[in-house]
Amino acid sequence: MRRSARDTTMQITEDAPLDRLNTFGVPARTRWLARIEALGELPALFADPRLADLPVLVLGDGSNVLMTRDWPGLVLTIAADAVSSTRAADGSHRVRAEAGLGWHALVEWTLARGIIGLENLVAIPGRVGAAPIQNIGAYGVELDEFVESVEAWDRRGGGFVAIPREACGFAYRDSRFKSEADRDRFIVTALNLHIPPGRSLRLDYPGVREALDALGIETPTAADVARAIAAIRRRKLPDPREIGNAGSFFKNPVVPSAQADALRARHPALPSWPAGPGRTKLSAAWLIEASGMKGHRDGDAGVSDRHALVLVNHGRATGTELRRVAERVITTVRERFGIALEPEPRIV
Repeated sequence: MRRSARDTTMQITEDAPLDRLNTFGVPARTRWLARIEALGELPALFADPRLADLPVLVLGDGSNVLMTRDWPGLVLTIAADAVSSTRAADGSHRVRAEAGLGWHALVEWTLARGIIGLENLVAIPGRVGAAPIQNIGAYGVELDEFVESVEAWDRRGGGFVAIPREACGFAYRDSRFKSEADRDRFIVTALNLHIPPGRSLRLDYPGVREALDALGIETPTAADVARAIAAIRRRKLPDPREIGNAGSFFKNPVVPSAQADALRARHPALPSWPAGPGRTKLSAAWLIEASGMKGHRDGDAGVSDRHALVLVNHGRATGTELRRVAERVITTVRERFGIALEPEPRIV
C-alpha cells in the first residue's frame, strides 16, 4: 500500500520482492519494504507500530549484498539525493551529499565543478549511503581520506546524529557501521566530505598510466583520469545489467610482511603493496586465478572469466548457490596458498 498524506511521499509495501534491489538478481522477499523520498520522513517511518523492533536492512542499488534468504523485517531504500558544496578561503571544498545519490553521479558532479580528489573512485556502483559503510576505494584512493563526518539516523537514540571521521572506525573496506555493535544501529543519511586544495593526481596505481597512454593523454586532468579509470572498469568488470554480479566479491588480503615475502619467493609474479608497518596487501584476483578458479561454474553460479574477483549469476542462481561458489573459492585459495580470503559484500 501507498501512504496518502500531504506531508509525505513515503511508500510502504508488504511482502515485497527484492530481486530488482540486488545486482546479483537473486530471488528474495521482505516482510516490509519502505521507500522514502526525504530524510525528514525517517522519524515517521520508525514511529509506525507495524515496523517497531523489526530488523532493518538498507538497500540502495544492492550492489554490495548477497541475499541468501528472505528478509524477516524491514528493507529500507532512501531516494533523497540532494548535493551541495561550499568553497573555503583556502580553496578547499566541503561537499554534502544525501544517501540516495548514486556514487558515480557524485563523482561526476564534483568533476563538473572542478573539484579534484574523487576521480579515482569513478564508476564504483552503489549509492552515497553505502560508501562510508564499506569505506570504498579504488586505484590507490580510499574514501576515508575525504570524510569529514557521516550523518545518520540513530535507531538506538531515535534521532539524527553527525559522526565525525575519527569516530567512524575506518579501515580497509571496513568501518564501525559494519561492526556487530553498530551494524543495525545507524542508517546513513548523508556524507560530508572535505576535499583539500592543490591535491596531486594519483597515477601510480597499476594500469592507470597505461590507460591514459591508450587514450593518447600525456598531461592528464582529473576528468582524464576519471575517463581512463572508467574505461579500465568497463573492460575488466562485467556489467550487472547484463549478468548479475556485485563487483569485487573478495577483499585483497592483508598479511604479515614476512608471510608475503615467503609467498613471493615461491611465486614471484604475485602482486603486492605496502599496507602499513609490517603488513603487506596481496592481490586476491591473482591468488584466485592461480588457484584455477577463474571462470569456474557450478550451474548458474560461477566466477567471472573476465575478472577472478567477481562472482556472477549466469541466469537463475540462488544466493545460496553463489555463496557455495564463494566458499569453494575460499577453500581452494587457502589450500593452495595458506591465505584466507574474506568476502567484501554483506551476505544476508
